[in-house]
Formats: sequence, C-alpha cells, structure tokens
Amino acid sequence: MESLNTWLTGLLTENSIFTLQTLGYYWEGLVTTTQLVFLSLLIGLVLAVPLAIGRGSKHRFIKLPIFFYTYVFRGTPLLVQLYLIYYGVVFVEGIQDTWLWVILEDPFMPALIAFTLNTAAYTTEIFHGAIKATARGEIEAARAYGMSQSLMMRRIVLPSAFRRALPVYGNEVIFMLHASAIASVVTLMDLTGAARFVYARFYAPFDAFLFVAAIYLCLTFSILFLFRFLEKRLLAHLKPVS
Repeated sequence: MESLNTWLTGLLTENSIFTLQTLGYYWEGLVTTTQLVFLSLLIGLVLAVPLAIGRGSKHRFIKLPIFFYTYVFRGTPLLVQLYLIYYGVVFVEGIQDTWLWVILEDPFMPALIAFTLNTAAYTTEIFHGAIKATARGEIEAARAYGMSQSLMMRRIVLPSAFRRALPVYGNEVIFMLHASAIASVVTLMDLTGAARFVYARFYAPFDAFLFVAAIYLCLTFSILFLFRFLEKRLLAHLKPVS
C-alpha cells in the first residue's frame, strides 16, 4: 500500500507529464470526444432511418440523390470532408454577416457536421441492406393483417431491420470513435489534441499518446460490451434451443 502511494505521488509530480493540469487537459479532451461522437451518431441515426427507407424507393428521383450522397461520403476520406466543411464555410458569401457565423466559427460545429454527414451515409447503407433482407414471409403476414405500408414499416420492417443491423452498426460506432482522432486538425481539444499538447510541452510522445491509446481502448471495450449486451437481449430468439 505504501509503495502504491509512493507511485501515485511520483506520478503527479511536476517532473511527470501526468500532473493535475495535464490530466485536466485529458479530461477536457475526453469530454469533447464523447460529445462529438455521441451527437454525430445520434443525429446521423435520425437522418439515416428515413434516408434508408428512401434508398429503397421505386422512384428514381428519390433513391438516386440518396445513392449519390452515400456514394460521395463513403467514397471520400473523412479528413477531406472535414477540411472542406471547416475551411469551405469561410468562402460562403455573406455568411460571416449572419447569425450562422456565430455557430460555425466554433470548430466543434464544422466537425460535428462533417462527422454527422459521414456516419449518416454509412448508417443509411447499413439500414438499407437490413431492410432489404426482411423476410418475405413477414411482409406477406403484415399485408394479410391489412397493415398499411407505413404501419408495416414501423411495426414490422424497421424493428426487424434494426435487430439485424445491430452488429454492423456497432462496428460503425467504433469506427466513428476512432475517426474522431482527426478532429484535432481543426484545433479541437479532443483526446488526440490533448496528447499533442502534452507532447509539445513535455517532449514525451510515448507517454502522452500511449495514455490516450489506453483511453481509446477502454472506450472501445465499453462500446463492445454494450452492443454485445444489446445483441443478447434483442437476438435471443435466434439462439438454438438446447
């Protein structure tokens, strides 16, 4: 116990990178990363559901623009999208004289827009595939009960598609967590930005970035645990009866 106290005391000395001040930077970075990932996933999921439904529409003027949107955002790097939105908004004529500039001048908002549009594109394709995989028997049974198209979509197709898409969507959540490391390139103090700041101050790249890597690992395993739990609860009916 005494040796543990000695180690903790030495860890927080001024000669160590893990001072109360630097730990505060890491905490700020953790909060920023969590907010950015959570909000982008939440808004992206809300956008992806109607887009996934429209993606399977028989009308070309509905499905083609959605296909083009998902094709562009899945076919280009997220870093390029972030740069275009962050730097490109400045060149929109007259925007600096509007109320939008008060919001967009904060680097968090362009990053949130880029991350949201990116994850919405991937999630749209995930749910589109899950909707297409709906068993024909489920649809025929719903029609036999006299359900309308919208009611069948709400009660039969979407809940079933969500359960099928859950494992793949879990990978998308982890991808967005890892992709959030690029947010620091637009001056956001996220986890990676905090590590860069600590590295620039103490010239200790291994300590600074290994600590951040450990935090990312903890967050990743937490997400994995959450989705495994959801899969067990929502997909329990698919387990073979022993």
